[in-house]
Amino acid sequence: MLGEELRRAREAAGLSQEQLAFRANLDRSYVSQLENGHKSPTVNVLFRICDALGVRPSEIFARVERARDAGPTG
Repeated sequence: MLGEELRRAREAAGLSQEQLAFRANLDRSYVSQLENGHKSPTVNVLFRICDALGVRPSEIFARVERARDAGPTG
């Protein structure tokens, strides 16, 4: 769920994975792995991504909470 919300935030910011990776000083393939749920970010990495996206980490977590509360069909 976290990866899905990161992807949505990236797309809302109008950034490609490559652009986000550059801004957050990450490898593009790592961004892809995060978005696809194959990896989980450290707190430090999450803050770097959120800074690059211009969104607060708390907002990302709130979106994840809402998605969890909505269940599998939400």
